This record gives sequence, C-alpha cells and structure tokens, in this order.
Amino acid sequence: MEAKGYLQEVGAQVSADFVKNRSILSFEEYLSLFFTDPKGQSRNAAQYLRDVMDHYGTEMVPHPTGTIRRFKVFDVPSAEHDGRVAGQEEVQNALYRILGNFVRAGRINKLIMLHGPNGSAKSSLVNALKQGMEDYSRQPHGALYRIAWVFPSEKLIKGSIGFGERAGAKSAEGGELTTYAHLDAEELDLRMPCELRDHPLFAVPPTERKALLEGALKKKGLGNGDGSTGDFILSDYVRDGELCAKCRRIYTALLNSYGGDYLKVLRHVQVERFYVSRRYQVGTVTVEPQMSVDAAAQQISADRTQLNMPAALHSTVLFEPHGPLVHANRGLIEYADLLKRPLEAFKYLLGFSETGEVPLEPFVLQLDEVLIASSNEKHLGAFKELPDFASFKGRIELVRVPYLRRYKVEQEIYDAQITATSVGKHVAPHATEVAAMWAVLTRLKKPIPDRYPANVKPLVEQVAPVEKLHLYQEAGVPARLSSANTKELLKLREEMYEESDAYPNYEGRSGASAREIKTALFNAAQNPDYKCLHALAVLEELHALCKDKSVYEFLLQEVMDGYHDHETFVRVVEGTYLDRVDSEVRDSMGLVSEGQYRELVERYIQSVSHWVRGEKMRNRVTGESEKPDEARMAEVEAIVMPQGEAPADFRRGLIASIGAHRLDNPDGAMDYPRIFPDMFKRLRDHYFEERKRVLRKNKENVLKYLSEDRNQLSSREQTQVQDTLKTMAERYGYCEFCAKDAILFLMRQRYT
Repeated sequence: MEAKGYLQEVGAQVSADFVKNRSILSFEEYLSLFFTDPKGQSRNAAQYLRDVMDHYGTEMVPHPTGTIRRFKVFDVPSAEHDGRVAGQEEVQNALYRILGNFVRAGRINKLIMLHGPNGSAKSSLVNALKQGMEDYSRQPHGALYRIAWVFPSEKLIKGSIGFGERAGAKSAEGGELTTYAHLDAEELDLRMPCELRDHPLFAVPPTERKALLEGALKKKGLGNGDGSTGDFILSDYVRDGELCAKCRRIYTALLNSYGGDYLKVLRHVQVERFYVSRRYQVGTVTVEPQMSVDAAAQQISADRTQLNMPAALHSTVLFEPHGPLVHANRGLIEYADLLKRPLEAFKYLLGFSETGEVPLEPFVLQLDEVLIASSNEKHLGAFKELPDFASFKGRIELVRVPYLRRYKVEQEIYDAQITATSVGKHVAPHATEVAAMWAVLTRLKKPIPDRYPANVKPLVEQVAPVEKLHLYQEAGVPARLSSANTKELLKLREEMYEESDAYPNYEGRSGASAREIKTALFNAAQNPDYKCLHALAVLEELHALCKDKSVYEFLLQEVMDGYHDHETFVRVVEGTYLDRVDSEVRDSMGLVSEGQYRELVERYIQSVSHWVRGEKMRNRVTGESEKPDEARMAEVEAIVMPQGEAPADFRRGLIASIGAHRLDNPDGAMDYPRIFPDMFKRLRDHYFEERKRVLRKNKENVLKYLSEDRNQLSSREQTQVQDTLKTMAERYGYCEFCAKDAILFLMRQRYT
C-alpha cells in the first residue's frame, strides 16, 4: 500500500470516529442528547464511578465467609498495571457501598481512606478504578462533555452575507438560534476551553436548570430526581452548580455585550466530549506526597494585553485555575500516602471533603470529584494521636486493606507477573505456590480461644498455622480430627476469619508483603544451580530471607505456639511441596488410575448408605439381596477413618456430608474427590506406602534416563520413563530439568 493511500484510509477512519463519537456539539445539539439520556448526562463523579463498577458486572466467588460479590472492573488488564487485583473483595464492596452513600446524599461529602500494610494492593485497587473509568469514558453510555467558548473572526462576521447560515445551523423549532461551535479553526479568533471541565448544563441558569432536569427525568420515568419517586437522585453539583469563575466572567461579558440576549450568548458555547486519561491527567490524578498546594490560579488576561481577545472581553480580567484538583474534576483524585505529607499541606481537605469547595485568592473552586487517599498503618496510628484527627474523623471513611490470607489468591499475583518472559527461563510447577503459602503463613495470627464457646475452646487452641492456612483456602480440616470435630471446625471458619477485624493489630496487618515475595522470586530465578525458576530455589531464597531480621520487621515477631515461626514455615512449605511432587510423580507413573479410587469409594459409600438406612443391597455377583458387607466396609475404614472414631459415627458423618453437598448442588453429579479429599488422599498414601519399593525403583529409572546412565535401562523401562515424563509435562507443566531436580530432591528426602 502506498503511503498516501494508507494515510487517506486512516484519516477517513479518524474522521468517521470523530463524527460517530459526537466529539463537538453545539449547545442545542447537546440539549437534544440530554433529552435522549437525562440520567446519563446528569451524573456527578460518584454516580459515574459507581456506574463504572456496574458496567463491568459482578460475580459471586468463594470466600471463607461463604460467597462474596466480586466486581469485574478489578479483573480488567491494562498496560499500566499487572492484570487483575487478586482478592480484596471486602474492600471492593466497601468502596461500592460508600459510593452508594454519596449518591443517596446527593454529594460527595467524605474522603475515602484506604489503609493497610505496605504492599497490600491499595494503589492497585485505585489503578483498576482509573483504568475502568478510562475505558468506560470511551463507551457511548460513558460519554462525558464539557464547555468551551468560541469566538469567530471579526472579518468573517463583517465580510460574510448571511453569517447565521454560514456559521451555524437553525434550531429545530425554525428560529434563528445559530452556533459558532462548528466553525473551522481559521474562522475562529479564539477558543477558550474550561479547565475545570464545567458541565454543559451549567450554561442554563440554576432555577431554569432544576425545572429542565426534573422534567427530563420524569419524562423517562425516573421521578423528579430526589429518589422518592424514582431510583435516580440528582446531585447538588449538577442541580445547583455554577460556572467556574472564568466561564462566569465570559458569560457575563457576552450577556452584557448582547444586551441580555441569552440565545446569542449560547452561539459561543461549544460542547466538547472529553475522555478520562491517567497519562494526560484528565478526570483522574494521583498526588504523591509533597509540600505544594494542589490547586492554584494564574492570570491569563488583563484589559488589552491579549490582542486576540474579542472586544467583549477586553475589559475582563480572567484567571485560569490549574493543579491536580483542577485536572481531576468530574473524576477521581488519589492522594498516595497522604499522611506522609505535613498536616498543613492537606488541611484544606477538611472543608473540601464536606463542601466540595476550595478557596483560592481570586475565587472559590467548586469541584466534583471522588477523593481516595491511602496510608500505611504506622502513619494512620500516628495521625490518630494528633488533636486535629478529631476534626478529620467525621470527614473520612476508613477502609481497611489487609494482606491476603488465602494462598491460592496470593499465588494469582505471582503467576501474573512471574512468567517465563519476565524471568527469562521456564517457571517450574509450585515455584509461585510455595512462595504464596509461606507469605500467607507469616500473616496468620493465633486464634483466641476465649472468644469461643467453652465446648470448642480446646479445638480452636489446637489449630496450627498450616491447618489454619488450609481452613481459609479450601475449608480443609486436619486429618487428625474426628467427623464431629471436623464439622465444628468448619462451622467456626467464618468466625475465625473475622475474629480480629475489630482489633487494631488485625490478622493480615503484618507479615511478608507481595512486593518482598516478588523480589525473592526474581532472586531465585537467578540461582545458577537450577535451569528453571524452581521451587527449590525459592525455598533457598526464603531461608536466606528469614536470616535478614534487620530488614524485615515481621521477622522480629515473638513466636507463639507455632505462629510467627517463619523459619519453621519454610520447612512446613517444603513438606507440602514434597507431598505435591510425590503425588504428581505417582500419578504420572499410572500405577493406579484415579478411576479405580473413585470406584472403590463409590462402592463403599453405597454400602454405608444402605447400612445407615438399615436396608439390604443387591450382591453384584449372586444377584441376591444381602446386608451390607461389614468386613469390606471395615477394610476400607481401616485406611480412611481417623483414629479413635467409632465406625457408626464415621459412616453417619459421611452420609450427612453427602446430604449437605446435594443441598448446595441439587443438579450436579456427586463429586466424591471434592466432597472427601482426605479419604482419597489416605487411599493413595496407603497404596503407595505398600509399594514403596516399586516406586523407588521407578523413580530411580527416571533419574537414570535423565542422566548419562540411560543405556543401563531396558527398552521397556525407557518407554515407561518416557510416558511418565510426558504425563508430568502435559498434566503438571514439568520440563526435563525441573522434573529431574524435583524427583532427585524427593528421593533424597523420602525414598532413601
């Protein structure tokens, strides 16, 4: 394609998009757009941000408290932040609830303060909202508009015949309302945009605007905007707001020039669509800790100093506001680490968060923006000790953002950022998992038994850190517990998860941060002893990290009944890793299929079901009706039943668990591995314990095959090894290098 043809094609597309997106409108055209969608064009910043969250939808996700709503806006990837925000559904719902309060109040009257330990995703949450706003503003239903003032060339006006026909269009009613909004650039002497992005409806005087808004909303069945007869509430900003100081002076000067002719003033109004942009600070800004004030004004005209000013403005002094507060108007402003700034630098937020106004020397800024700040717990604690905190307390909504306490959710952070591309080598299975497990273990607190009923105090007191880890993640319970205690512990799961929410030193306030773990993972990737980013390299890095107590404050915590014992946690995670590898290698060898375990459990459950109901069952061989085979049930129970439990109680507990599963999944098939994971694990372990010699021999063959001793294996043995490695690669993601390292480590630890 020739360059000229290519540029013509691109130019045609840009022009078509410009027209399609209705980027430039006259005021009359905008008013027609408003009547079509009065709700969409009457939103303040809080309503807009809430609509952004609604736009992407929600889903219910598993949570230690049951299920919880997750907003999909936090799953939208972008070029500027690393994919989705893992977890933090409680924070998402808190933000949505606060925005709803702003909507019902009709104004944004508080600052949202996200507080938590360093690296707990405070900035990531806000970045996701900004990304969502940016994308939503490009959608037809997310269109935002602002005012600009245009002044045609005097030569054009004086020299043209029928200027009204050339410069604009007649109104829909056939009157002589004309507009300068669509004049070409060379036909304009001056175009003055509004730095505050004033809402176009501000060109309508407040009294008439209120009637206009209520009439348009009623016509669409949305009530009158007060929430009593419809679901939409007009904000104070849209209903009562006024033009900024600069626009008001231009408006007044034009009105005086035209002798009070309002329609002639509107000819100078150009309505421009704008898009939220983080890069160009349009509708969203991040204010870093600093000393300067966040808004100011500069003079741009004085009498005739600006020669291109139209005559109507020659005697008008205009000021142009600027600064982060101005750039973020009609959107969202983020104060990163707000409390690191001197108190005097943000005292203006006392008034601004309540009234939406900031006084400057020449005028008062009227702003419409959601205020979100962040702070770590140390600075917030120090702030609460200041006398001024009492003044701020009623103007701040505190939202806690703790570290994650579910390791698979934590792992999502690392899986998104620790890839073969980012580390320059293959990422072995479980490398990010062991890091996530250790990170979460460092954050857990010992339960407080006195908060629970007397009959379950001993049960709560015995919960070890790794048991609490699995209880939070997949409702896993220790194999040591009886069926009755298992049920009790599962009932306590939600209460245990929320136990410390009311405490200043809550669970998730301290421990290893995701940033520190990512650094450890990147360091492990540079380990010369492994050709992959291996879980073993990660474990070595975690051992080294535990020795650096002068750098990591959480390592100084006092060990309490196994909690905060971070060096031991590395060994605990190593043991879990060995279990994973052992299970995967066994499965890849195909000595026993998963279907055989399932069939055994299904037959056992069938026998137990008839036993509980006191019914006979059909013998598969003879076809006769017989009592359930007690000997066969006892044989299975000797393997899968916890020690010390009565068979009758165990059997009734199994049937109760099946009944509970059916209630939660009435249309689903019975997924026994999911309902009874411990039972399947005990069966596998029992089978392989009895065949340890065969396993050891097979694993030695794998190591020989991956070394220079391959020729010592028979062709049959080589085929078996090849099948094993192929399964490990396809099913679990191993390459030959990381498979060899994993099996060698497993052999040294468990098969020698």
